[in-house]
Amino acid sequence: MQSKLTVNAMIPARIGSTRFKMKNLAMLNGKPMIAYAIMAALSSKMFDRVIVNSDDEIFRSIAAEFGAEFYLRPPYLGGSQIRSDNVVEDFLQKHPSDIIVWENPIAPLQTVEDIQRAVNYFIDHQLDSLFTVKNEQVQCVYMGSPVNFDLKGKFELTQNLSPVSPFVPFIMMWRATSFLASMKDNGHAFFTGKVGYFPVSKLSSIVIKYEEDFRIAEMLMRGMKENSKGVEYYKVPPAVKISEEYEKS
Repeated sequence: MQSKLTVNAMIPARIGSTRFKMKNLAMLNGKPMIAYAIMAALSSKMFDRVIVNSDDEIFRSIAAEFGAEFYLRPPYLGGSQIRSDNVVEDFLQKHPSDIIVWENPIAPLQTVEDIQRAVNYFIDHQLDSLFTVKNEQVQCVYMGSPVNFDLKGKFELTQNLSPVSPFVPFIMMWRATSFLASMKDNGHAFFTGKVGYFPVSKLSSIVIKYEEDFRIAEMLMRGMKENSKGVEYYKVPPAVKISEEYEKS
């Protein structure tokens, strides 16, 4: 019988930010943005521990208020130039677990279901590394060349395109033994062992890097709260002849 895997969630929180000043502390619908990651992690019931990993004591009180633990990382691991591999390595050495899940606080609309599905996918497929992505069915170009469409022929319907999958910095996770071994042998470990990519919902793929992103998330959150009754459609006047498609809807 296989013993239960220990799965810890690490929520990184730097005090500094070059693109959007102190974004993790920005108040979103009455709560600091980082609080949404904490609440989603705890609500998912997937983790043995949920720990905020920060370079500043200011996040200790937020972690306590919303029910998470707090870890103050060493000073040399603060700042925007520190590589994430080293942050994860230090955290694993201080907080041993079988699986470590990096849950990013810059995705405040993340869903509990996406967390649950991503962790289960990692375990079920016996992965060593996992990264969340979003599947986009849209014509894409890289370095001036088409990626998923042909320049010859008629313009392809988007629903027929092969999706492209850009990374979403929402969730990353690793098997601890594989990560630490790769750091020891290679000095890096993000894409270690058997790597998987997991598509998440549109809400979880909304990430905050700039203040403009924050304002968009703010409007979306407000709109979701105010308009929860679903989609309404235009009411056709009785004298207007309508299509069968409209009648079926």
